[in-house]
Amino acid sequence: MSVGFKVKFYWYQVGSADFLFSFFSTVACNLENGRQGERFPMIKNLCDNGRLEINELSAALEEIALIKAELKRFSADKVVWDMDDLSKQPPWGSNISPDITDLSNYFVTSDGEDFITVLQHAVEKAVSLGTELEISNL
Repeated sequence: MSVGFKVKFYWYQVGSADFLFSFFSTVACNLENGRQGERFPMIKNLCDNGRLEINELSAALEEIALIKAELKRFSADKVVWDMDDLSKQPPWGSNISPDITDLSNYFVTSDGEDFITVLQHAVEKAVSLGTELEISNL
């Protein structure tokens, strides 16, 4: 089953739920010392609650920009597939595109788009429409 971000009637394709959880896991383990939400509480809310409320969107945009900048410092082999089971690996293992140079561009949606950019655009759309963003199944 595919998941994505829903903003009113707009849909932003992500991919599998495991893939999305891998992004949250990678952020928590590499940027928050394994303590999810310590530095990025809006991203944790999105992971835990499956939504961002209107009053959380601006802070989420700031967090996304910081996450993207900081993930550039980590090589692709630092990806975390599941923060609850660190032994799990991505289904493709280490067989990744040579275009992936670090964790800031590791996550690519099932449509071939940069995941962090898609997340940013979805949040920006929610801001412009004055509505919440939610993770939804397709």
